[in-house]
Amino acid sequence: MSAPLEFTLLHPANLTEAVKQMQAHPNARLLAGGTDLVPNLRRGIGAPDTVIALGGIDTLNSITETASHVEIGAGVTLAGLLASNLPTRFPALQAAAEIASPSIRQAATIGGNLCLDTRCRFYNQSQWWRKANQFCLKLDGDTCHVAPKGKRCHATFSGDLAPALLVLGAEIRVENAQGGRWQPLAQLYNEDGLDHLTLAKGDLLVAVRFPTSETRRSGYLKSRVRRAGDFPLAGVAVALTRTGDKITDLRVAATGTNSAPLLFDDFADVIGQPLSDAALTQINKRIGQAIKPMRTTNQPGLYRRQMVAALSKRLISTLYEQGAN
Repeated sequence: MSAPLEFTLLHPANLTEAVKQMQAHPNARLLAGGTDLVPNLRRGIGAPDTVIALGGIDTLNSITETASHVEIGAGVTLAGLLASNLPTRFPALQAAAEIASPSIRQAATIGGNLCLDTRCRFYNQSQWWRKANQFCLKLDGDTCHVAPKGKRCHATFSGDLAPALLVLGAEIRVENAQGGRWQPLAQLYNEDGLDHLTLAKGDLLVAVRFPTSETRRSGYLKSRVRRAGDFPLAGVAVALTRTGDKITDLRVAATGTNSAPLLFDDFADVIGQPLSDAALTQINKRIGQAIKPMRTTNQPGLYRRQMVAALSKRLISTLYEQGAN
């Protein structure tokens, strides 16, 4: 049964107006595609008195390119991204095609997927279910049912676009009452399921950009229970540069295992070397030290850890075999 929804809905016409409304209503929720927010509100996960709808802000809905960067507005839909030529030029962005279903991709936005709420089988439930289980640390309770003796929430970040954009060297544009700033995408996230975004009250993510000079081969692979509509149990993006038979640059990013997407870009022991079984072992050892999947889904953490290793190995090998740049 859906929780009753009662709130004031605001429709800013531009970014300036949106920022002012966010100042006036610091506890307001932001609505873009609504594919994550609305189901949660119907479950009683959050009860804002004000919702600010961003769909009427045209500047959030554009894709522009300069000599140095591609810039994608936070309001661009996943379908809009896939309809552009960017996933062909930067194949890691095909991650957008792995999100949900075609109908949801028509509404879901880039910014929404980057700011996706963390998920857990004890959190993404109806109000009565959560109440019967004495709620949880993430909302209305004081215990993380995944790790009852711990002091933090282990809900998992499950956005697919974040790892793809991380390996492409992306930055985000944040606007607030003091102005705007560009910052590395990696700085958007905390390793904390309860407080996984670093955005302060009044901060609005308006765009993401990455270099057009990107020469790395890239890709994204994902493990999930069902082919359509499912969040990743584990997702891996890779960007790799090969010169001759040697790896000269490598970035790997993972999602679906921790409370934040993880970027790995320090592989000094394999850079300058051909790809080999020993190199893949070193790479997976480096990644495995940081991957900490908990029982936030119906699949055990060990399985998700093993999937990260398998997907990383498969994708790195594929990109390497595609040949030198």
